[in-house]
Formats: sequence, structure tokens, C-alpha cells
Amino acid sequence: MASTQDDGDKPKSKRLFVNQVDQYQGRNLSKYLSRCVVGASLEEPEEEDDAKSTDSIIPAPKEGCYEIVGTTKEKGTVNKPDYVKELVNFENKDQLYEFLVECDVIVYDITEDPDQIDEAVWAVSELHSDLDKIEKPKMFILISSVMTWAKSKPLDPDDPEIPFTEDDYRRRKPHPNFKEHISAEKTVIKLGKTNKSKLVTYVVASGLTYGAEEQIFHYLFKSAWHNAPELLCFGNGQNVVPSIHIKDLAAVIQNIADSRPKVRYLIAKDDSNNTLEEIVKCVSASLGTDRVKSITKEEALLNKEIEQNDFDMLLVNLRMDAVNVKENMRISWVSEAGMVENIKDIIKEYKDTRNLHPLRVCVLGPPASGKSTVVKELCEYYKLHHIKIKDVIDEAMENLTTTSRRADSEDQEEDEGKAQDAQELLDAINEGKESNNGRIEDTYVLKFFRDKLLSMPCQNQGFILDGFPKTIEQAKELFIAEDDDEPEESAKASNYNKLIMPDEVISLKANDEFLKQRVMNLPESEVVNTHNTEEGLMRRLEAFRNANTEEDTVLNYFDELEIHPEEIDVTKDTSPMMSDTVERLKKIIGKPRNYGPTPEELAETLRREEETRQKLEAEYKQEKERKEAEEAAERKKRQEEWTQRLNEVKREEYELLEAQSIPLRNYLMKHVMPTLTQGLIECCKTRPDDAIDFLAEYLFQQNPQVD
Repeated sequence: MASTQDDGDKPKSKRLFVNQVDQYQGRNLSKYLSRCVVGASLEEPEEEDDAKSTDSIIPAPKEGCYEIVGTTKEKGTVNKPDYVKELVNFENKDQLYEFLVECDVIVYDITEDPDQIDEAVWAVSELHSDLDKIEKPKMFILISSVMTWAKSKPLDPDDPEIPFTEDDYRRRKPHPNFKEHISAEKTVIKLGKTNKSKLVTYVVASGLTYGAEEQIFHYLFKSAWHNAPELLCFGNGQNVVPSIHIKDLAAVIQNIADSRPKVRYLIAKDDSNNTLEEIVKCVSASLGTDRVKSITKEEALLNKEIEQNDFDMLLVNLRMDAVNVKENMRISWVSEAGMVENIKDIIKEYKDTRNLHPLRVCVLGPPASGKSTVVKELCEYYKLHHIKIKDVIDEAMENLTTTSRRADSEDQEEDEGKAQDAQELLDAINEGKESNNGRIEDTYVLKFFRDKLLSMPCQNQGFILDGFPKTIEQAKELFIAEDDDEPEESAKASNYNKLIMPDEVISLKANDEFLKQRVMNLPESEVVNTHNTEEGLMRRLEAFRNANTEEDTVLNYFDELEIHPEEIDVTKDTSPMMSDTVERLKKIIGKPRNYGPTPEELAETLRREEETRQKLEAEYKQEKERKEAEEAAERKKRQEEWTQRLNEVKREEYELLEAQSIPLRNYLMKHVMPTLTQGLIECCKTRPDDAIDFLAEYLFQQNPQVD
């Protein structure tokens, strides 16, 4: 075999094109191949290759690795990933072709986005038409789907379990919705026969891919992680689903790129022949409630999580054998035995890739310090489970009672003795309560807590312990490692159950006087039938202080384990619902580790925001109308007052003028009017030419002398 090095120099890298590196298949293929040294699969691996690692951290590529050149589905919005050497942004196919001819290997995946089929066929056709101009040999690899075999007739009608192999590829019949895929396969194979020294082509019929953040099986993992009561299995679930881990598929591509196998059509799948029901049950048992519900195809199509294309693939029923992959390729398999056999590693990889690690928190503090208020707000924000003592005990007792009722039923044999065990435990608990003033002994309470914290919901999302454990003895007993756990080599103090040990411990601090005042200020409705009466508070405070002295406190237990509690003084928090403390704790705990809001929750949030906006607008409008009405009323009132005052001024002015005119009238009546009257009479008798001049002369001559 040819060496990938030139005269003992450093390994020579090759440019490898992958389409849509921002999607599931393209992203994971690119991550893997970018860490593969060219030609590495031709030699026996000395040690585990970095590419097989399930870590989400990508190590620095070695020298001589494949240099990834890729396109993206989302145009103009994707930053270049670390595992991609060059991102292709093209406006037309001519620009894309310029990048393709510079690559040594072109990989086109058409299983995830059917719109890529035309582009893949165009790419191989353009390369084929330019064979005379191409100097460096090209390799074209088309990743297609086993769905192009979905309707193939059995090799032996009497023995339908005989698997198909690559030798049977000419007999394959596609699913009706995958006819374009098989047409593309035929085109790729045909164009690779013209001049193999310049253009060699391969078709890889890939099983349904799984692994990393999951793709087609993601609806199963997500439903199980979200504690769905039952996982849905479509149809009867007896169909055999060909599958392959995405990293194993990438390893097949690596082997093809390195070795140029003679076989041009290859099947890529693991060794499993798992049915859909087996896969669903496996995920449900390992990540969910261990319950499965079969639904009809019609019901399945109503599921928003599943698209028609994915639905068709999940119902495929094919037995296939990847002969060439197993016999002629060097692959360090991640999941050779299939999903069911490797489910623990696959779930771990799924959680690591999506950062779905549980958040475990413990909030401690004296009674009435606001633990439940704070924990309730944090659980809603982080989507965690609120673990309260009363709820844990009530739930456990209810489950025991329900289970014990089956002791006398006909199904007792199928119950594997669980009903009898539950009844015996109930009897022991009730017997202990009689000698313990009606209280359940700590041994049973701690068992209830362990069972709750180890339940799948708490292991998936996480939890916040509300005020428990109360004593250092309870803490040691609650978090002690299981019998089958391997103790740490270091100190005994580190021998604890890591699955339930809190990551953060919060201690709320407050003095007794503050707590008394807080309880006294509570509304009576919140105090009735609770421990928050004055007598109840004093009793609980005394018990808390006795159990948590300066030398001996439950916080010391966590300190010894290097889980140092964060102490918060709540006496300084005057905000409503202790929102200041909640915000401070959010900074301590960090970002949420979940899927974030669902589409329904986003819609609900938008609806609430819209309602709030409309309410504020209505209040603003109402307030504006109220102010305008008040201003109008005020203006009307002022107008009336002004009019009234104006009329009053006019009246007073008239009366003043009237009073001032009386002496003048009296003077005129006594001294002027008699003479004027006589002058008018004389004027009428004489009838002068100028009556005015006559009357003036008359008044002047007859003017009476007034003393």
C-alpha cells in the first residue's frame, strides 16, 4: 500500500469537501474526518485514535489530517467551526464548482436534506464533464440511505431473514418516497466508470444514524429525558431497523478515502438487527420510565416531533449485512453491536453533546428563612424537581400502599414479590411510628429520599433539596455510596454516592429575632394549619439550633467533601418573594442545563407578554382618558368660576357707575334742563337756519349763575 508521506517528510494532507457542515450528519462527519491523518486507516492503529473519543472537546488536529472544506445550509449566519478549514459561501454553482475542483475527495450526504440530491448529481456530473481538464484525481462519495432497498423482494421467499449484501445492490427496490435517491445512486456509479484514474465514485447506503446529539431517534431520547409517561412505538414495532453510529459511518468514509476499495457500492451498518420495539424499550428503560406505548401509523403522523420522511425510515424493515465494511476495512468501532448493546455509552454521549447533565442543589437554613420560596423560584427557572420532606414521604407511602394492594391479586406471581415486600415495609413503618410519637423513623425517611433522588426524573434534570438533610448523621446516611460503588482510593470522606451528591450547597442565614418578626408579619391565612405559629416556630428553631451548633453542623459534612457551602444573609433581602436572593443564587449555580423552552412554552411566554403589553396599553389608555376627563372637568369648573367672577365685576362696575352718575343727573335736572327746555321751545318758535348755533348762543346768554 502506498504511503501517505513524501520521502519520509511530514504526512501530506488532503482537502475533503463535505456538504452542510452545520447539520447533524455533515457536522459529525467533519469533526471526525478533520482529526483523521490521511492514510491512517491503512495501518494498524498503535493506540486509540482521538477521532473515536466521545468527548465534546475537539483536540488540535494532527499534521497531515484531512482539511475540511464545506458548505452550510443556513446561509450567511454560521461562523466557521474549528473543525472546518474553509467555509464555502457561494451565490451560484459556478462559484461552488471552483472549490470542488480544488478538493481531493468530495463527500455529499443526501440522507438528511432531499434538496441536496440535485446539487450532488450536478457536482459529480460537472466533474465528469471536465475530466480532460482535471489534473489531480478526484474521489466522489455519495452517502445515500438504505431506504433505496426498502421494497426489495426477499432473496429467498421461504427464508425472509437472509440479509441483503452489496452483491445484491442491482436487485434493490426503493421506498416510493426515495426514488430520487436511487436515481442519484445510479448516476454516481455510472459516471465513475468512464475514467477511474481521474474520477472514482462510491455510493454508501447508510443505515439510520444515531449517536452524538441524535438525529432520527432524537424524539425518543428527548421524550425519555423529559420524563414522558410512555415512549411511543410506531406500528407493531417488529420491523428490523438497519442502523449505524455516526462516528462509525465517518470511519467508513475515512477508509474509502484512504484505500479506494474496488467495490463501488457499500452498505454501512452495524452488526445489530434490532427491531424498532427493542430500540424504544431500550431507551425507555435506560433513560425514561421503562414504559412503551404502541400507536398506529395514523396516530404517529400527528406527532409534531416526527416528519413524514423520518416516519418512513423508522418503519423500514430490512435485514442487511455490511460484508465489505466488516471484512476489508479497519474500523475502531464505537458501536459495532448496535444501539441496544451500547445504550449506556450512547446515552452518556447524548447527554454530553447536548450538555444535559443534572443540576443538583441543596438549600439549607433555619425555619422561616425562605427556603421553600427560593427553591420554588429556582426550580421553575432551571426546570428542576423540588424535593420537600413532606412530598417525598407522602409519595413514597402512597406508592407503597398502591403496590401492597396487589398482594392478594391474581397477578402476584408476575409482580415478582414486590407487593409482599411493600406490605412488609408498610407494617414495619407503622410499627415504628407507634413507638416514635407517630413519626416515621429516619431509616425509612432516608430510604424514601434515596429512592427519589435516584429516580430517573431526578437523574435526568436534577433536583433541589429543600431543607434536608437536617443533621450531619442524616447527611452521612443519605449520601453514602452504594454497596456496589467502588470507594475512592483517597480518604473515606470521599466515599459518597456521586449520583445524588449536590453540586452546590446553599445556606440561608438569619437571626432568631428576624425570623420571629417575619412569621409575625405573615397573613393569618398563611399561618393557619402550618408550623409557622409562634409556638411552632420556637419549637422548630430550638431543634434547628440544637442540631446545628458551631462545632457540629450539617455544613461541616459538605465542607469535608470539598463542597463548600455558599452562605447567604437573608436579613438584608427586602425584595418581594426574595427575588434578590434568587438572582444571587442563579449566578452561583450558573446556566440551565436543559433544552430551554419548548415551542409551546415560547408561545405561552409570547402570549403572556402580549397580554401584559395589552394590559399596560389598556391601563395607559384608561389612565390617559381619566386624566383628560379630570382636566376637562377642571377646565369647565375654572371657566364657570371665571364667568361668574366676570359677571360679578360687570355688576359691580355698573353699580359704581350708577352711583357716580347721581350727582351729575341732579345738577343737570336743576340747572341745565330748565334752561335747555326753554331754549328748545324758543328754537322751535324762531326756527333759525342753524338750530345748534342758536341753542348754544341761547344757553350761553341764559346761563344761570350757580353759587
